Amino acid sequence: MIDKSSQDDKPPFGRQPGDLNPREQLERIIRVDHAGEFGAVRIYEGQLAVLGKTESGETLRHMRDQELVHREKFEQLLAERRVRPTLLGPVWHVAGFALGAGTALLGKEAAMACTEAVEEVIDAHYREQLDTLGEDETELKETISRFRDEEIEHRDTAREAGASEAPAYELLTTAVKAGSKLAIWLSSRI
Repeated sequence: MIDKSSQDDKPPFGRQPGDLNPREQLERIIRVDHAGEFGAVRIYEGQLAVLGKTESGETLRHMRDQELVHREKFEQLLAERRVRPTLLGPVWHVAGFALGAGTALLGKEAAMACTEAVEEVIDAHYREQLDTLGEDETELKETISRFRDEEIEHRDTAREAGASEAPAYELLTTAVKAGSKLAIWLSSRI
């Protein structure tokens, strides 16, 4: 006699009802990554509006400039792959700048805590995408991997610059991480 309970516990194979087809999955990846890089540029622009003439300005400009390269690449991929961008672009335009400026107004450490929190979420997000993409997307995987390395660099820079010394560090980073995860979820779908 076959034990059916052990068969029911085995994971199903192949695509399941409701799963995205490969084209839909690729569209979501490009759409959300473009939105994320767009938002990152706006966060740094907000931080630079407040801290641009301080000792942190050079570091923030360096990170913003890397994010500009990332955004431009995903803009190129949107056009090449005929993927529509998120409809939430105007929201991320305002929200990103407000988050950057708002945290910078709390001080350099809060701005760095914001960067640390965002980049932790992006590291996990990009890692998940790298695991999802197939071998037929080698070039995209290489791009995401390279950008992920730079996001990790930003996170580490923020830590070295005193992110953990921000006022209400745990509360701030928890809120920024939650907002980043929500933005990813929304941007991949809308």
